[in-house]
Amino acid sequence: MTSISNNEFIKEDSLISTRPAVQIHRLSHSFGRGATRRKVLQSISMKINPGEVVILTGPSGCGKTTLLTLIGALRSVEEGDLFVFGNQLRGARRRLKQLIRMHIGMIFQGHNLLRCLTAEQNVQMGADLIDGSSYRVRRDQAREWLRAVGLDDQMSKFPHDLSGGQKQRVAIARALAARPQLLLADEPTAALDSVTGREVVSLLKRLAKEQACAVLMVTHDPRILDVGDRLMQMEDGRLVPSF
Repeated sequence: MTSISNNEFIKEDSLISTRPAVQIHRLSHSFGRGATRRKVLQSISMKINPGEVVILTGPSGCGKTTLLTLIGALRSVEEGDLFVFGNQLRGARRRLKQLIRMHIGMIFQGHNLLRCLTAEQNVQMGADLIDGSSYRVRRDQAREWLRAVGLDDQMSKFPHDLSGGQKQRVAIARALAARPQLLLADEPTAALDSVTGREVVSLLKRLAKEQACAVLMVTHDPRILDVGDRLMQMEDGRLVPSF
């Protein structure tokens, strides 16, 4: 498939690796109606290439999470152009958004684990997105990522038996298990100590380089800013120069 219409989805590895993972031009977004309508994103333009780690900083409420949800096809694009893997999301049909989300890993501040599943089973949900993989392969993939985030001794535990930091690491492992071409991370180290946070971010960077995965990471953690290939800053819904 080579068209970028809303009826088709560009997903061949060769195409994903040679075009920007994300390309945005004058993207704006508002919440509310009438007198309460408020613009939270104002004319955002940016590009993220495969294998690149971009770190986005800025004060709470400036629009960072809204930008992530738009790129992740979780909200409808109102104004401007937003291409993910070469596919226009403005006016995109529901099926196209579903296909795009299958190639995106998402790590948000709330871990969103299923309480009835063990850590291993939660992570395997991510591996289940890999086409053509047997149950054994998906299970082994889940265990591999849990080991990578330091939870090899917690695989059989349920979320209520895990600490906040452990739950966050399970959520990170679940996102990575799907082998995404784009990873969107909202404060991935917020619940982690400094050593574990550094290890997890280094893991994300290794994923980016080895699998040509683009990473957009929102953070307030000054200890990990050096991991990014680029640092961007947002204020009042706009991207501003970083110094």
